[in-house]
Amino acid sequence: MNITKAVPCHRAAPLPRWGCIALAALVWSAGFCQMAVATPSIVVDAGTGAVLAGSEANRPWYPASLTKLMTIYIALNAVRDGRLSLQSPFIISQNANHMPPSKMGFKPGTEVTLGNALKMLTVKSANDIAVMLAEGISGSVAQFADEMNRQAARLGMVNTHFVNPNGLHNPDHVSSARDMAVLARALLQEFPDYADLYNIGAMEIDGTVIPTHNGLLGRYPGADGMKTGFTCSSGFNIVASATQNGRKLLVVILGSTTAKLRTEKAAGLFNAGFASTTSLGTLNTIPAGTGLPPDMHSIVCGHRNRNAVLESETEDLSAPIVPASGGAPAATVTMDSLPKPVFTPVPVFAGRESGWSGESFSASNPVFKPLPESATAYVPQAGPDDHLATPFKIDPNAKPLNLTGSALKIVPLPPLKTAELHQKLKKPVKIIKKPRLMQSFTTHNQN
Repeated sequence: MNITKAVPCHRAAPLPRWGCIALAALVWSAGFCQMAVATPSIVVDAGTGAVLAGSEANRPWYPASLTKLMTIYIALNAVRDGRLSLQSPFIISQNANHMPPSKMGFKPGTEVTLGNALKMLTVKSANDIAVMLAEGISGSVAQFADEMNRQAARLGMVNTHFVNPNGLHNPDHVSSARDMAVLARALLQEFPDYADLYNIGAMEIDGTVIPTHNGLLGRYPGADGMKTGFTCSSGFNIVASATQNGRKLLVVILGSTTAKLRTEKAAGLFNAGFASTTSLGTLNTIPAGTGLPPDMHSIVCGHRNRNAVLESETEDLSAPIVPASGGAPAATVTMDSLPKPVFTPVPVFAGRESGWSGESFSASNPVFKPLPESATAYVPQAGPDDHLATPFKIDPNAKPLNLTGSALKIVPLPPLKTAELHQKLKKPVKIIKKPRLMQSFTTHNQN
């Protein structure tokens, strides 16, 4: 890939990097990654997958609540497969209720429909709702994390490993800007009918209006999604989308030190992206990253209380977006004069929908039912001349098979050709093939 470098990023210590890359025809005078701490970012054409700009896009990072995009992806997969509907109710467990903020705070036993839960994830970023869905879909958080990782591998998210459905900090819970762009693009391409989920400016429940954390919605021209994330260790993250003249771009930013800087940088990246048609390659051409994610705690939170810092994720939307000091990318002139956005809140509620007669889902009754203890997940592979991975080998010294009282000895053996197997048969032997029993065995009659 032909990469044009912008002004070098400043970082506390050298780390593996994909490099600071800029649009071929648009390099900001001070460089879009000139900050006290280098923060990963990427700009992608959602339609083509072309990478327009990026900075350390494959660098491992803590995704925080961007994780919930994968939780949404798995839930929508279940809807597409006919296992769920938006009316399907889920039950809040004690475990879900004990999640730290951000949360809805419903009491254990409360039912929430999938449709309402998805809105609570995108607007409120509710950690308790994410756990409720994880338990109700897979039976437990651990099993749901396994499903998340299976889907991540299938999508090609090479830097990602999930531990939980909400993004609460865990040193083993990592991703990258590139991988989050892959996930966001998959959501938009595979589930276009649900794109409005990420464009909700506010929701209302029991008379309380809860605004979005996404400072671009209603302010940046064409902004239409998707999800923000924050922990002290990750900093302020965002996966954002915007559409202008029929062209949709994705911007991913990880590790901003404030929500305001996150929004300003995203606006600048969108400006440059929409002004360019030059591609630096595709998401698939970015190599996997290496190393460990940095912990931003001391920079982002310092000695401040985490809950106080968390409150700052909701920006003052009455303030215009203006260029930050130090030459950060500026938003457009019209952006500076935009008033505080006014959203019509989307109503949500707790409880099942009137007339629903189907089942509710929970850890004790998940969508994906566990296999019985006697079942096996082993899937046989076809052998050269049979449907068995390893055909039964017959002991030429054995007496006719009598399963009553016989001792079975399991011995791994290489596959035999059918012709070779027939040559070894000294006497007629009745072979009973048990389903899913793939190992060869030799039996000795003890009568």
